[in-house]
Amino acid sequence: MPSSASRRGEIFLHRGNLTQARYWYEQAVLEARELESLQALSDALGNLGNVCALLEAHTSAEVCYREVLDIQRTLQDGNAIGETLVNLGNLKTDTGQPELARAFYLEAVDTLTPLGNDRALGILHSNLALQEFQLQNTDAAIEAFQSALEFHRKVGNEDGLAATYGQLGKTFFLTGNSRKAEACLNNATEHFIKLGNGPGEAGALRLLADLYGERGDHISALRCLERVVQIDTTYRLPQYEEDNRRYETLRQVE
Repeated sequence: MPSSASRRGEIFLHRGNLTQARYWYEQAVLEARELESLQALSDALGNLGNVCALLEAHTSAEVCYREVLDIQRTLQDGNAIGETLVNLGNLKTDTGQPELARAFYLEAVDTLTPLGNDRALGILHSNLALQEFQLQNTDAAIEAFQSALEFHRKVGNEDGLAATYGQLGKTFFLTGNSRKAEACLNNATEHFIKLGNGPGEAGALRLLADLYGERGDHISALRCLERVVQIDTTYRLPQYEEDNRRYETLRQVE
């Protein structure tokens, strides 16, 4: 059962008061150490690490996660180990260290694959793909994105499918594979529409407009930008002025 300090930390976290959440999770860590409960200590340190990461206190977050990892290995909790490795990878991503992020993600893949945690593996492969692309390992990035799609399909993760199709489409676009980029971005758009995610749909359509613009297909680009401007207006997105300028400029060309 969570300690009183942990419950208070959770309350403040849900309220968005990260400073108070950090304080109470620090108290929860102290309580767990006094009780000599490895599971309670693992939970408290994990929560504290997450809050520190949100506060961009990256060094403190890493200290927490590494101690959590040691505890989880003692407890032989494979799913928890994988989750913490992902957290460490995310931390290295946030601090611009793609090589280290990639190493943690690969270790997490090795840990989680035998456990059959398909939902976690879908998200993990997407994260890994982004780091591979950052490191200019294009083929490995594409392979990881495709693996992520397979896991997302298995568990019916529509959010994961939408985001991953968009990321893979962007990868194909930036590497000059216009045909595959178009297919992926259209798939992303369809999934975002199904989810009712207007901003996500707009992001995919902006890339499609760029793609059609490079082809000289101004009619298709206009259709994309017209829809983007509609979404910008509905959701009051900050990109409205830039998107509307692009739309009006392209209209004049036509």
